[in-house]
Amino acid sequence: MTGRMVYGGKNLYGARLGFLMLDVETPRMPGDVGNAATWPFPVLYGVVPGANPRRVVNERGKGLLDAIYGTAQRLVKEGADGIASTGGFFSIYQAELAARCEVPVATSSLMQIPLVERLLPPGKRVGVITVQSDQLSAEHLEAAGAAPDTPVVGTENGREFSRVFHNAETVLNAELAELDILDAGQEMVSRHPEVGAIVFECHNMAPFARSLRDSIGMPVFSVYSFFTWFHAGLEPRDFGHPGSAPRDLRER
Repeated sequence: MTGRMVYGGKNLYGARLGFLMLDVETPRMPGDVGNAATWPFPVLYGVVPGANPRRVVNERGKGLLDAIYGTAQRLVKEGADGIASTGGFFSIYQAELAARCEVPVATSSLMQIPLVERLLPPGKRVGVITVQSDQLSAEHLEAAGAAPDTPVVGTENGREFSRVFHNAETVLNAELAELDILDAGQEMVSRHPEVGAIVFECHNMAPFARSLRDSIGMPVFSVYSFFTWFHAGLEPRDFGHPGSAPRDLRER
């Protein structure tokens, strides 16, 4: 038989990346991982039942692995070719999910740290800005491939950001939240002059990356930089070279 064959096996097509969502109703402005308009490509979302911020951050997700894996399985069945998450503290699940899922898994923005540090001049390090510094442990960092003594500064003593996202509130003053991020950045460069780049742990911080870059004058890497890179491997750009297979032949 000749012709162009189209293959099934998924519920949905065209959305390569599936996100494990916290079970919250917090505001998600453009730039936030949980706002679908953030991404320059279609995405899938799956809410993990019971995965609220306190349980994931303060209790290190105790008892949630099965629910997380079940949600990941559903996203893969629906069409995801890669699994991501909406929280940097999900790094502690990286090894288990990568072992159990049938597709590549990238749980946390923290996974950028080893690569970013290789980009920096000798003696410079990555600093992490997080929503809750007293809860971001060596275990979370090592699970992401980062050194346990990576410099960390949190926004938990700020005006707005940590309170809203940690308590799953439904109203956010974006101007005050931005000031919290900028203050954390200034604290980082003051306390750790060896820092040459920032990685945001929190997947809600990406809308403020440009402001922080302008404030402290160094690169800022967020969940947006990480997952657009991840997606570029799941869906490489088609440059239309002669001899490339038609797209529908590759949808297997």
